[in-house]
Amino acid sequence: MQLTRVLLKPRASEVLTAYLKQCQEPFWTSYFVKFKDVQNDQRGMSHFNWTLDTGTNYHILRTACYPYMKYHCSKREVQDLSLEDKFFRFLKVINLGLPMLFYGLAAIRLISHKEIVRVSDKVEVPIYFLYAEDKGSRF
Repeated sequence: MQLTRVLLKPRASEVLTAYLKQCQEPFWTSYFVKFKDVQNDQRGMSHFNWTLDTGTNYHILRTACYPYMKYHCSKREVQDLSLEDKFFRFLKVINLGLPMLFYGLAAIRLISHKEIVRVSDKVEVPIYFLYAEDKGSRF
């Protein structure tokens, strides 16, 4: 039973893509997803480009904040984000990850909205928000 559940967990990148498409490629979004609900295939990535098959690109700020992963997505042109990615990883290391741990623990109490992302016909994943977003908002 446990093995079947692990095999059905989608990759975090699949959830990211599915959610951006489900929201009809919003200008921005910011959400949490629980570690236990996805396979963490973006480990070590903090700031990176994510291009959908439609050609729309997003700058993704991503961090672990246990028990969640936090994604902030902004529709932007492709840029070299390698320096920023290294900088954010450096900050996490010198702070021992403590600020993000506290952010995750606080998020447990602050999250007030949940949506379901349909990754495939058989797989749905809950994602969480501090508050419900206006999907058409530019800010």
